[in-house]
Amino acid sequence: MTEEENLETKETQEEVQEETKEESLEDYKDKYFRLLAEMENSRKRLQKEKQEMTRFAIENVIAEILLPIDTLENALGFTDQMSEDTRNWAKGFEMILSQFKEILSNHNITSFHSEGEQFDPHKHEAVEMEETDDYPEGTIIQEFLKGYKSGDRTVRAARVKVAKAPKQESEEETKEIKE
Repeated sequence: MTEEENLETKETQEEVQEETKEESLEDYKDKYFRLLAEMENSRKRLQKEKQEMTRFAIENVIAEILLPIDTLENALGFTDQMSEDTRNWAKGFEMILSQFKEILSNHNITSFHSEGEQFDPHKHEAVEMEETDDYPEGTIIQEFLKGYKSGDRTVRAARVKVAKAPKQESEEETKEIKE
C-alpha cells in the first residue's frame, strides 16, 4: 500500500469512528430521555394512586358513619310528636345533623333518591321483592335506606324493595285449582 492509500484508509477509519461515536452519543441521549420520561410517568402514576387511596380511605370512613346519620335523621322525623322541651333538644340535634351533612358535602358525597327508578345492582341492594302489576318489573317500589355516592362511585348502595311481575299460572295449574 502506498502512503496515500494509507492516509485515505486512516481518514476513512477516523470518519467511521467519528460516526460511530455520534451514533453512540445519540443512542445514549435517546435512552436518557426515555428514562426521564419513564420516571416522570412513574411519579405521576404513584401520585395518582396515592390520591385515589386517600379518597377511598376517606369514603370508607364516611360510609361507616352514614348509618348513625340516617338513624339520627329518622329519629328527628318524629319531633312533631314530642313535647315542647324535647323539641328544643331536637333542635340541637338537628344542628349536629346539619354539621354531619356539611362534612358529607365537603367530601362531595351526596345521597340519591331511588323510588320509581329502575333497579341498578351498582347503586341498589334489593332486600325485598314484591309481585305486582302496579309497577313495571325491576322498578323500585320502596326505599328502606337511602344510598350515597361520590361522583360516579357508590359509597353505600340504597336498600330497596323491587317490583316483580306476577307469575303467570299455567293452564294445568289453573285446572287443578278449579277442581
